[in-house]
Amino acid sequence: MSGSHGQTDTHTYQSLSEDCPFGSVEQPKRSTGRLIMHSMAMFGREFCYAVEAAYVTPVLLSVGLPKSLYSMVWLLSPILGFLLQPVVGSISDHCRARWGRRRPYILTLAIMMLLGMALYLNGDAVVSALVANPRRKLVWAVSITMTGVVLFDFSADFIDGPIKAYLFDVCSHQDKEKGLHYHALFTGFGGALGYLLGAIDWMHLELGRLLGTEFQVMFFFSGLVLTLCFLVHLCSIPEAPLRDTAEDPLSRQVPQGSLLSANVIHEYGSIEKVKPDGADAELVQGGTNKKASEQSQRAMSMKSLLRTLVNMPSHYRCLCISHLIGWTAFLSNMLFFTDFMGQIVYHGDPYSSHNSTEFLIYERGVEVGCWGLCINSLFSSLYSYFHKALVSYIGLKGLYFIGYLLFGLGTGFIGLFPNVYSTLVLCSMFGVMSSTLYTVPFNLIAEYHREEEKEKQRGAPGVPDNSGRGKGVDCAALTSMVQLAQILVGVGLGFLVNMAGSVIVVVITASAVALIGCCFVALFVRYVD
Repeated sequence: MSGSHGQTDTHTYQSLSEDCPFGSVEQPKRSTGRLIMHSMAMFGREFCYAVEAAYVTPVLLSVGLPKSLYSMVWLLSPILGFLLQPVVGSISDHCRARWGRRRPYILTLAIMMLLGMALYLNGDAVVSALVANPRRKLVWAVSITMTGVVLFDFSADFIDGPIKAYLFDVCSHQDKEKGLHYHALFTGFGGALGYLLGAIDWMHLELGRLLGTEFQVMFFFSGLVLTLCFLVHLCSIPEAPLRDTAEDPLSRQVPQGSLLSANVIHEYGSIEKVKPDGADAELVQGGTNKKASEQSQRAMSMKSLLRTLVNMPSHYRCLCISHLIGWTAFLSNMLFFTDFMGQIVYHGDPYSSHNSTEFLIYERGVEVGCWGLCINSLFSSLYSYFHKALVSYIGLKGLYFIGYLLFGLGTGFIGLFPNVYSTLVLCSMFGVMSSTLYTVPFNLIAEYHREEEKEKQRGAPGVPDNSGRGKGVDCAALTSMVQLAQILVGVGLGFLVNMAGSVIVVVITASAVALIGCCFVALFVRYVD
């Protein structure tokens, strides 16, 4: 990388920051305050998720969305996310913006989240004020609300990958573990606060009367929280821009012996290359530069990206499969939980007339179900607080296994013995699973990256060349399993409920899938000693 090579026709990409010139050098220790600032993105994201969970169904019903379009609303966003997330992850690995590689994408997705909330919470009110024709009003209200829901879901699901990759880029291994711990902690806090605000009857308060409807009140709080949280997040830790050494004279003219002429060549794969010594160093350097240029160009190709994902190491694929199993079980339960409370636990009827006793009982069950989801979020934060202590005793394997096991047993008992009080108590098991899914798989990704870096620096034989696969691709591949789980749940559970004639099959299915996941994480997922 030094000026003595005189390379002007090849392009090698490296990350330059004030603190750490090369990815293989340990990043400086980040303060607790900086890591908490970084975690505020998860707080804002989960707060808005909770608001959506509480209000999106009433919004869709209030605008008169036809039942035939419900599946389109819930499936379009995860399908888009599943197809595009690895592509954007690969592009962000090679992004050369001066502001960094991840933050431009995080900012864009946060703006899309805000726009999506504005559309689905305010679209009906805006259309009512502008359109007088009832037929046109219905068409525009349904179209704008659907667009808002899909845009918000897509952005909120998508943004998790760049946030995790941002954390991995700027932190040492120890700080990555702390950062993931704070991510899970603030995810629970954000969800709990969102559910609590959603449970308040705002129309009997002055703010509700001032803003007009509950939907406008929740947009006010959601927009404010989302904006503040992401501003804090984006200013939390400086991100290293990716520079082209062929176009950056400063990086080419660094004298030998300085930090920039360290014995490491940094290519933005998951691992870093060690620069050889001796007479052939320049020749190898030129070949490496050419290869880095080709890799960066191939990363933009969908075909080469798919090839990279298919050829990723087997332990990455097993981790993705375990993540898919976990999220399938979790979403199966969470998406239908309030309906389960209303129909099975409270014996209400959502299809009876709205002034009937059966429908009012069902609504009461839904309200209690929201409090159960709040318990889930609070316990998720509480459990995350003890992660660091638990991992020293039982390790990541123990945490992963226990998370799936407790969730499987808890949902199984809820399905077999549907009682109000026992169900609310067992909602704490949902929090264990939530915390596990948000932390352990990404801890394992960080362990895999560190292991690859160490093996490559030692020049260990047989280490696969994964330079075409960056940390952004790895995080995106893992988080895209959430979208795939949403697709499976959206397509499969409706069929199961119609076959069984009762939503109790949803809870039993979640329990069975989680217990299968227990076996998978114990037998097939690789853990680094």
